Amino acid sequence: MLDNLLIGFEAALSLDNLLWCFIGVLLGTVIGILPGLGSATGVAILIPLTLTLDPLTALIMLAGIYHGSQYGATITAILIATPGEASSVVSTLDGYQMARKGRAGQALAISAISAFAASIVTVILLFTLAQFFANIALGFGPVEIMAIMLLGFATISMFSSGNVLLGMAMCVVGVLIGTVGIDMGTGVARFTFGSVDLFSGVPFIEVMIGLFALGELLNQLDKGQPKPIKARFRDLMLTKEDFRRSGAPTVRGTVIGFLVGILPGAGSTLASFLAYGTEKRFSKHRKEMGRGAIEGVAAPDAATSAAANGAFIPTLTLGVPGGATTAVLLGAFLLYGITPGPLLFEQEPRLVWGLLVSFLIGHLLLLLLNLPLAPVFAQLLRLRYGYLYPLIIFTALIGAFAISNNTFSLWVVIVFGIVGYLMKRMNFPIAPLVLGLVIGPMFEKALVQSSALGGGDLLGVVVASPTAIVILVVAALLLVGPPVFAMIRGRSATGLKIADADAMMEEVREPVTTSVPTEYLASSRRKKAKKRTKK
Repeated sequence: MLDNLLIGFEAALSLDNLLWCFIGVLLGTVIGILPGLGSATGVAILIPLTLTLDPLTALIMLAGIYHGSQYGATITAILIATPGEASSVVSTLDGYQMARKGRAGQALAISAISAFAASIVTVILLFTLAQFFANIALGFGPVEIMAIMLLGFATISMFSSGNVLLGMAMCVVGVLIGTVGIDMGTGVARFTFGSVDLFSGVPFIEVMIGLFALGELLNQLDKGQPKPIKARFRDLMLTKEDFRRSGAPTVRGTVIGFLVGILPGAGSTLASFLAYGTEKRFSKHRKEMGRGAIEGVAAPDAATSAAANGAFIPTLTLGVPGGATTAVLLGAFLLYGITPGPLLFEQEPRLVWGLLVSFLIGHLLLLLLNLPLAPVFAQLLRLRYGYLYPLIIFTALIGAFAISNNTFSLWVVIVFGIVGYLMKRMNFPIAPLVLGLVIGPMFEKALVQSSALGGGDLLGVVVASPTAIVILVVAALLLVGPPVFAMIRGRSATGLKIADADAMMEEVREPVTTSVPTEYLASSRRKKAKKRTKK
């Protein structure tokens, strides 16, 4: 492996590759900042510009765009509640609340640091265990993927703000919205109402822009124009407490993101939701989640970065894309005459190891770009909202229109902007709706494939998979465990209170006895005798 690493460093550290890596991460950051573009669109648009380059140089640039867009998408999610990518939706929940409290710089900085730490760890795992994890991922079929989707649904209670039934209802609404479009099993249009624009389903990015960006803007306007946030440079530095609180969430997010990322089709969006849900369950500061907790930024951003790297394992070793962007990159491989698969590491060692080493270089460049600029980006919040709100609306609508170049996307943003505003006014949780919208279509696809695999006997196929059974048991524990444990704790606490009350009553019933020392009695008698003699 050391020989391969030396080959990779020699290839990636050439001046041309370093230059194009820098251009890629810079373009990716800009693409991520613009709502609606996303890494998949950015890579697809820029592939024609790379046809004259060496295949390794071209892939290094495209991978830089992929990773850079993950960083850039978090910037607008934190500053103006406008997620540039689907995977950055979760960062909005706590990142935007931190920005509202004048901690935008800390949120942006910890986002960059946690993503960098996760990327370094996962790239090292790519170096050493790529083939091993590829064999594990190869054992995950539709049944196991369906079980993972159910595990994702089981995290609803973590996003429900204490009202699990309301959270489940919002998740069902999200799943129902996700059913709009062509049925995966029969090919029949569902709930399209004769609209051709709905054949491909309700567009996800436009829904996110409406729910978060436009919905939050309408909510702020209804409350009255707030004062601009004073984000002074000296108040934007991370403290030791910030680092201490972010350490464990970054580790957990890295593990979850990488394990989800290696599964074909799972994607970084699901990884970010699972990481955030894990923090809401296990973090020491879980009561602060959703109100501006730094753990709510560190964990999902680490998971997103780890999943982005993990998605290259099935792409490179199996020729199966791990997500939407790696699917576009897979097309780029084929365009350059390279066939990903088990033999790629042996046939093209310079290309594979040079590409993997470029991940390290790209993430280092992104950290050097984004960390110093975090306070600069935070200064945008000092603008008067009379200037900032039109900028948010313009950015949101232009980004939505750029996705499909038709006015239907604009109407989707407006409609779901009103829906997001009403949900905020009525204190309905938005995250479960988004979770249902994300996981619903993937769950339906895995369900149809599993049913077809078993010839209609879905239960038999599930029972035949030990991996699926283990995942389903974990999902059941996540869903049923917390209420049961809370009930047990409540009963034990009630029992202790009753025992304490009984003990207090016993103390009250006992006769009060007082004992006076004999020396005190003797001295008091002598004093009385002296008084009598004086008289």
